Amino acid sequence: MAEILVYFRLRPTPPPVIHRSPPIVFRTFTPPVLKPYNGENEMPVYLAVRGKVFDVSNGRNFYGPGGPYENFAGRDATRGLACGSFDEDMLTKDLHGPLDDLNGLGDDEMQALRDWEERFNEKYLVVGKLVAVGDPEAPKE
Repeated sequence: MAEILVYFRLRPTPPPVIHRSPPIVFRTFTPPVLKPYNGENEMPVYLAVRGKVFDVSNGRNFYGPGGPYENFAGRDATRGLACGSFDEDMLTKDLHGPLDDLNGLGDDEMQALRDWEERFNEKYLVVGKLVAVGDPEAPKE
């Protein structure tokens, strides 16, 4: 009986199973290419801030469907974050047009934007950059 107890205490244990996420590749997005990354249909949740695309999937309850910032999912959230507004009006309407040049933002809004960008850089992974449709770096759609 003692041998069985020794065996159970000293027997080798199988190595833990590590579930790995698929690797994330840095890529270039245009607004129409970014749009599906809104957390629906099991897609990750991405949003752009000042040309950087962040994977905010870990904050899905905030940025994904039903969250308070869901309007920003799959979009350029720059102006909305700068202005502290989560309204649809803060988003660029024409996804095939130029990116928002942030014209009309004051010093306070720009500081708020820098603060948001710093938070995103600390908390989330940058997975790409956002360029306008027709930009030489834009992916072919």
